[in-house]
Amino acid sequence: MRVPTTLIVIYYPLHSMDPRSFADETSESRLYVGNLDLRITEAALIKMFSPYGKIISEDFLWHTRGPKRGEPRGFAFIQYSTKEEAILAKEKMHGRLACGRPLMVRLASEKYLEEAAAQNSSKAGCNTIKSGTTSTISGQVSRSAKIAAIKNKLKALDEERDGAKKPKAS
Repeated sequence: MRVPTTLIVIYYPLHSMDPRSFADETSESRLYVGNLDLRITEAALIKMFSPYGKIISEDFLWHTRGPKRGEPRGFAFIQYSTKEEAILAKEKMHGRLACGRPLMVRLASEKYLEEAAAQNSSKAGCNTIKSGTTSTISGQVSRSAKIAAIKNKLKALDEERDGAKKPKAS
């Protein structure tokens, strides 16, 4: 006797299969909060940001290893229920002083835009600073800039060593 079987096909739209699309949807209402003083607690952070909308999650980052283990890392993420609430909080809180330090608040999705812009401009050599390293818009040094700085340092050390080996003309 043959038992009938049922085949269930679940259709997922193509964009839902891409993990970046999920990150983009959530990051539109997710804020990055940086330059936090180490004295600021999770409760204080929630209290500062709650007037601008319903906070559905908060990720306060801590050092997990090394000598600073258990100490705050100085940044956090706050997820609002809507994009509009996140934008309002960003507008109101960016640059605001907390424990004497100006908060850096941006949409989490803006991080990807800044990194892409920084990579494009560093390839063009547009944002080199006096020390010879290339920095991104957010002030962080890109990987390629770090590599270039190391190469420059090695070259300078080689030149210094070669100069020391040459006998002095008398």
